[in-house]
Amino acid sequence: MKSDETRRTEIEARKAHLLERIEEIDAELDSHVEQDWEDAASKQEDDEVLDELDMAARQELRMIEAALQRLDAGEYGFCVTCGERIDEARLDLLPATPFCRLHAPGAKKAAR
Repeated sequence: MKSDETRRTEIEARKAHLLERIEEIDAELDSHVEQDWEDAASKQEDDEVLDELDMAARQELRMIEAALQRLDAGEYGFCVTCGERIDEARLDLLPATPFCRLHAPGAKKAAR
């Protein structure tokens, strides 16, 4: 089982990566200011993809911030719904998850 400090190091590394990614996406979006409306129209489609990537990165960043808060509170690795320990393999895959396998969003649908 990984220690909380090991988990914190992994989570903070992912946070740093996401912050760099968000900065790169923002810079790319800012560079797409076009004078020509035809160029602008073709860039709009690319910008929509970049916007989606940006939103996904920011959502993951929020999850990481919450995981770091749970680490600080000594609550990391426990399901916020049932309080049971989250399986180590699940934390390896999704280190910022606040849910055990049974209480993860969509788990009930998948079980049906």
